[in-house]
Amino acid sequence: MRKILIAIVVLSAVPALALAQKGAAQQNNIGTCGWGAKLFEGQSGVAPQVLAVTTNGTSGNQTFGITTGTSGCTQDGVVRSTWKTAMFIDGNKERLARDMSIGNGETLDSLAHLIGVREEDRAAFNHALQANVSRIFASGSTTDQVVVALKDVLVSDRTLAPYAASI
Repeated sequence: MRKILIAIVVLSAVPALALAQKGAAQQNNIGTCGWGAKLFEGQSGVAPQVLAVTTNGTSGNQTFGITTGTSGCTQDGVVRSTWKTAMFIDGNKERLARDMSIGNGETLDSLAHLIGVREEDRAAFNHALQANVSRIFASGSTTDQVVVALKDVLVSDRTLAPYAASI
């Protein structure tokens, strides 16, 4: 009887763990690392999120990935929130495009601060975005397209590439 009770407790903990991780996953669009995030990357909706969280939660691979720095996980201890960058861009598109076009400004400084660009890299950040403003803000681009283009610009610059992970 005791073994059955233990089995019930253990089995009931698995869905609770998955639900707890599901909340975190929704905040971070199914997480940023682990096999689940990689398997279901780019997919939207409840089913891919639940499957990704379940994959990460039941296999223990996300913990392993964070510990070892593999599976898209980092060991820097920073929890990143990419939705804040998208929200910032969405609410400031016109001002941000203007600031990028001239290579400086309050909105561009705020974006740099939001994604953690260090002071010593700010000039390179401003210059790279100014040089690529037409690529980042292509005609008729959605916020998601702007975010992807911004990330691509940062990845293509050796100094700025580390900041792409914050977007």
